[in-house]
Amino acid sequence: MIFELTKIAPLTKRVRSRDACTYLQRAMKSEGWILPSNWTRWICMLWTATTTIFCIIYLPSAFFINYIIQLKSFTPSLFLTSLQTGISAVGCSAKASIMFINIWRFPKANEQLDRMDKRCETDEERLQIHQLVARCSRIFLVFQIIYHIFVLSSFAAGLVKNEPPWNIYNPLINWRDSKTKLYMVSIIEVTIIFFSTTQNLIIDTYPIMYSIPLRTHINLLRQRVGRLRAKPDHNTREDYQDLIDCISDHKLVIKYFKIIQPVISQTIFVQFLIIGAVLGVSLINLFFFADLLNGATTIIYISALLIQTFPFCYICNLIMDDCETLTNTLFQSNWIDADRRYRTTLLYFLHNVQQPIVFKAGGFMQICVSSNITVAKFAFSVVAIVKQMNIADRFT
Repeated sequence: MIFELTKIAPLTKRVRSRDACTYLQRAMKSEGWILPSNWTRWICMLWTATTTIFCIIYLPSAFFINYIIQLKSFTPSLFLTSLQTGISAVGCSAKASIMFINIWRFPKANEQLDRMDKRCETDEERLQIHQLVARCSRIFLVFQIIYHIFVLSSFAAGLVKNEPPWNIYNPLINWRDSKTKLYMVSIIEVTIIFFSTTQNLIIDTYPIMYSIPLRTHINLLRQRVGRLRAKPDHNTREDYQDLIDCISDHKLVIKYFKIIQPVISQTIFVQFLIIGAVLGVSLINLFFFADLLNGATTIIYISALLIQTFPFCYICNLIMDDCETLTNTLFQSNWIDADRRYRTTLLYFLHNVQQPIVFKAGGFMQICVSSNITVAKFAFSVVAIVKQMNIADRFT
């Protein structure tokens, strides 16, 4: 089944944490970002070059070349609709380049997840892994539906209005010559935008797909910490070994975080820069220029824009809360009457878990809900300035 992973698998079936990223990896393969190891690797490399040339190099360049050449022929609404996609295309190109440089981190992260999965021995722990995979798969499909609805709605809006949906610069075909050429240009545009949107989908969802397993394994560690010295059939040596195992689990979690943190830091920083500008352009288009059809398309686009960073920012808040809960659980565990070696080791462990796992954009800006709201406020400030200066009235 195509959507089999969206359902919680029975415990009789082997499911791994890395399966949470299966749909994400399929999208990467469709873009040529993950290459097979057999003879088809060279064919796939040609496809990688094709998507890179058209989506990362040609698309952002074509938008801005078209602005220069055909600026006088743009209506305000068409210009802003194209501009919001153009800015996103530039941002997507920057983020995709970062992903290419750091693509080696994802197999290493999957290997680290496999190591953490080995500690899931009980049915209760394995069930949480199964739930994790189903949750991540559903989230990815929701993102995919929203992103591609925007592509199809913009394509339909362009056909209804007898104009290209994004008006991308095309040096070979002039869509104004005939309806046939208009349809040809529209199909070319929607194909390029479809694959560019898929790239954007990958870049926007991978932090979520890799941070939810992190949170799940932190909670699994918390549950194991809560069971320390709570097993009456364990002797002192076995209790101490349980503590050492928990310390090892925490080291695996930290190592996993350090693998994915650098690439997330860079791409989220670019997203914060782009989202403020694009959201501002979209709101100006919606409030001052868009007709009913373009307005509906813009609303869908804004919805896709707002979910780019908010879910991950919210997850970052939850991870920080989980780290605090882990610290409290360890401190409240049954250690007071333990032997000296156990208490000394626990204090060392307590010192380490008190340092929360914090994602930072650009290495300096903490990623959380408040930072995401700050970026959104910037866009509304731009709209307020446009309204107060009556800039929109000059183009109507």
